[in-house]
Amino acid sequence: MLLYVVPSELVVPGALALLGGSVRTAVVVVAVAVAGATVGQFALFLLAKRVGRERLLQSRWFRVSDDSLARFEGWFDRWGPVVVPLSNTLLFTRGMVTVPAGLAGMDDRRFVLLSALGTLSFESILAGLYLWFGTVL
Repeated sequence: MLLYVVPSELVVPGALALLGGSVRTAVVVVAVAVAGATVGQFALFLLAKRVGRERLLQSRWFRVSDDSLARFEGWFDRWGPVVVPLSNTLLFTRGMVTVPAGLAGMDDRRFVLLSALGTLSFESILAGLYLWFGTVL
């Protein structure tokens, strides 16, 4: 999400609508979306890793409650790193395991790889749906 203003679910379809809905354009748009989302998630991951849980919860810009954070920490504790790409693929949990992964001290490279894979999956689904419904309509 861009500064809590533009949901990521609108970025790829919006870009395809503006740039044209070809497969070639979709590949470029998805690549850019994956790179941008991964950089953003990695920044949040590093911040969580460095400042810790309490300071994040005290920040005004961090709009996740203690209960929600605890729930996603539970996911990460139970399933481990595999939940990073899974949560990035699912619509309502995108990026929610980023902070718990950072707080748990997950390896940076592994996080980037798994985060990018999950985001690639999500953005590819969005692009595929746009291309499918664009040709059907």
